[in-house]
Amino acid sequence: MSSSSDMTKNIHQGRNVKRFREMLGIKQEGLAYELGEEWTQKRVSLLEQKETIEQDILDQVAKILQVPADAIKNFNEETAISIISNTYNDQSASVQYNFNPIDKWVGALEENKNLYERLLKSEQEKNELLQRLLDSQIKKI
Repeated sequence: MSSSSDMTKNIHQGRNVKRFREMLGIKQEGLAYELGEEWTQKRVSLLEQKETIEQDILDQVAKILQVPADAIKNFNEETAISIISNTYNDQSASVQYNFNPIDKWVGALEENKNLYERLLKSEQEKNELLQRLLDSQIKKI
């Protein structure tokens, strides 16, 4: 039997950030860009190696990934697998779903991916506009 302190001790917040980031199809460079100028791919990599992440950084990452900070803080893969396994193998469970939860999850991931792609396109358009403005200013000089 493991105590609740053992359960929280096994949760690796950095690994959870990596899991959510990868599920959403976001690269470390993309997360670094969204976190701000002082962030690099290497810094995100180091963040993902940390067992415990500072609350303010955790909140920023959660907002960017569009997941609750508590999900990053509390997600335990072993517990999730155990729950899924027990539910799947429990023949006495007779829950009827009107939807396929996997389809809903895949749909949500696809929606997040589309939102991220639109954001990226918007940023690229903004950069192109800024480049044109800069070029026109340079020509004037």
